[in-house]
Amino acid sequence: MNVARLGRTEVRVSSLGFGAAPLGNLYSAIGDAEARATVDAAWDAGLRYFDTAPHYGLGLSERRLGAALARRPRAEFAVSTKVGRLLEPHPAPTGSDLAAGGFAVPDTLVRRPDYSRTGVLRSLDASLDRLGLDRVDIVYVHDPDDHLDAAVGEAIPALLDLRDQGVVGAVGVGGNAVGPLLRIVTETDIDTVMVAGRWTLLDRTARPLLDACAARGVALVAAAPFNSGLLSRPYPAADATFDYGPVPAPVLRRVHRLAEACARNRTVLPHAALRFPLRSPEVACVVAGFRSGDEVRAAAEWTGVDLAEEAWADLDGVVAEGDEGPCR
Repeated sequence: MNVARLGRTEVRVSSLGFGAAPLGNLYSAIGDAEARATVDAAWDAGLRYFDTAPHYGLGLSERRLGAALARRPRAEFAVSTKVGRLLEPHPAPTGSDLAAGGFAVPDTLVRRPDYSRTGVLRSLDASLDRLGLDRVDIVYVHDPDDHLDAAVGEAIPALLDLRDQGVVGAVGVGGNAVGPLLRIVTETDIDTVMVAGRWTLLDRTARPLLDACAARGVALVAAAPFNSGLLSRPYPAADATFDYGPVPAPVLRRVHRLAEACARNRTVLPHAALRFPLRSPEVACVVAGFRSGDEVRAAAEWTGVDLAEEAWADLDGVVAEGDEGPCR
C-alpha cells in the first residue's frame, strides 16, 4: 500500500483510507469485536489513514477506532476527524438514532450544528477524548453547506490557528455538494478537501473542484467511491442505494452498462470504482467504509492493481454516452 504526503503538508496517508462510519453502526449494528477485527485487517493490509467523525454513531465510531489503534505506533498512522456538529444530551430520546441520523445506536445524544470558534474547539477536545489521542492529523469542517459564512469566518480560521501552532497537521473541509467546497477552496487557506460521492466512476461532477484544488495546491481526498453502495458489487444489488436513497432508473441503467464493460475487460465494478479516483493527480487517496475484514482485504487488493488503458477507455465511453440523470 503506497503511503505519501498529503499535498503540501507533512501528513502521510495511504492510497486507500479507512472510512470509519460503519464502526458507528451505520444502518445496522456490528459488535465491538467485529469492529476491532475490521481495523486490524485494515492495518494488516497496509492502510495507514483512518477517517472518523462525531456524527458517526454519536461518537461510537471515534471510541471504537481509538481503542483499535491504541496499541499501534502513533507515528505510523494518520487520523482525521471532523468539526461542525456538537454532541449534547438528547432532551427527548426515542430509543434509536436510525431515523434521525442513520446509525443503529441509542439516541441519548443529539447533534447540534456549531461552526463557531468555540464550538470547533469544544468539538475537537471531545473527539480527542473519545479517540484517546493527544492529537489528530487532519481536521475537516463537516458538511458546512448551510453554515458557509460561519465556516469561512470562524471554523476554518480557528483550525488554521491550531495548524500554525502545530496542534493539527492539516485543515480541510468535507462534504457532498461541490459548490460549498469550491467556495471554501477559493476563499481560505485549507490544505485538503474530502469530497464524497462526486468524483467516482459514476458521478464526475467534481471536475471543477479538482481544477480549483490543482490551481491552489490543495490535496483532494475522494470519499464514498461506491456512491453509498451502488458500485460495491459486480452488479448492483436489488436493494442498492445511490447517495443514500433510491436509485433513479437512468442511473441504474448506466451502472448496468458499466458493470458489463467491466466484465468485458475481465474485472469487476468495485475494482474500477476504487481505482477511478486515483487516476487523477489531484487525488491523494480514496476513502471507503468497511464493515468486515473481508471487505478491507478485497479493497486493498483492488486498489493496488490498475486497470488496462483499454478498460478505462471502455468505461469512459459508457459515461460519455450519457442519458438523463445526475451523473454526466
